Amino acid sequence: MAVSALDAPAGDAGAPPREDHGGGPHDGGRHGHGRRGHGGTGGPISGRSPVSSFVGHAVLTVLSLACIFPICWMYATSLRRPSDIYSTSVLPWPLSIGNYRHAADMIPIGQMLLNTFVVASLTALGQLLTGLLAAYAFTAWRFRGQRLLYLLFVGTWLVPFQVTMVSNYTLLFRLGLLNTLAGVVIPTLCTALGVLLLRQHMESFPREVLEAARIDGRSSWSTLWTVVVPNLRPALAALGIVLFINAWNEYFWPSMVLQQANSMIQLGLRGFLGGTEGNDWGGIMAASGLACLPIFGLYLVLQRHIVNAFVHSGLK
Repeated sequence: MAVSALDAPAGDAGAPPREDHGGGPHDGGRHGHGRRGHGGTGGPISGRSPVSSFVGHAVLTVLSLACIFPICWMYATSLRRPSDIYSTSVLPWPLSIGNYRHAADMIPIGQMLLNTFVVASLTALGQLLTGLLAAYAFTAWRFRGQRLLYLLFVGTWLVPFQVTMVSNYTLLFRLGLLNTLAGVVIPTLCTALGVLLLRQHMESFPREVLEAARIDGRSSWSTLWTVVVPNLRPALAALGIVLFINAWNEYFWPSMVLQQANSMIQLGLRGFLGGTEGNDWGGIMAASGLACLPIFGLYLVLQRHIVNAFVHSGLK
């Protein structure tokens, strides 16, 4: 609102009237435009155009369909009748569970799934525990040669498993652990991947909280389990499911240690290949479909924690 000379204080009676900077018709180029830039009539400026957003979603949709289609085809093939196993129809009709019955008759699939679940669970838990302890040591303490030791530790991730395969096999032979589930688990209880990922999350953890825990009289062991771990649940869940899937899908090492083909599901699936009548596609699709169910169930249980891990790490 403009202030006239009559409204001015007595000491300023002779002063010229003040300019109105609020709504003059010639003032919009300077002040009005500035207000629009801060969220006025012009509104906020979008970072992405509708066309680029549409293209991005279209690409993600195509990639998602490319990932989902083989799984859908696997279950569709497993539900076909044996006479329709080579049908190209996307939807199987009429539905049949004959392939699942055949797979259950061919291999002890229930026992094999249980053995595989035990091995994968113990492997993932062992790798999580060793990775957590090592990452906490590299983060919470400072000591000479820390960086060099960390680089050497992570460098083992670049060493192919085939390089240490023979030495591990020889050690298991001397310990009498060949053809046992323990022989599959023990050499894989430590992985540099877990240390690398957990250390990155712990580096972003406020050090003031750790110092406050020490001042409060907590030991390093107590600080780890009562302060650090509760705040790392999303990261631990995301890493846990990755390690579990890697152990579940491992084929080469169990095939070396275990001489019985019906001990784990990875080894049992090869029994449907290369038969006298060719590959048994109905049986292998049914057995593979059953082998995927524990992975899907684990993901559904830990889905919320996995999403939180991506959000907390800055990934959208």
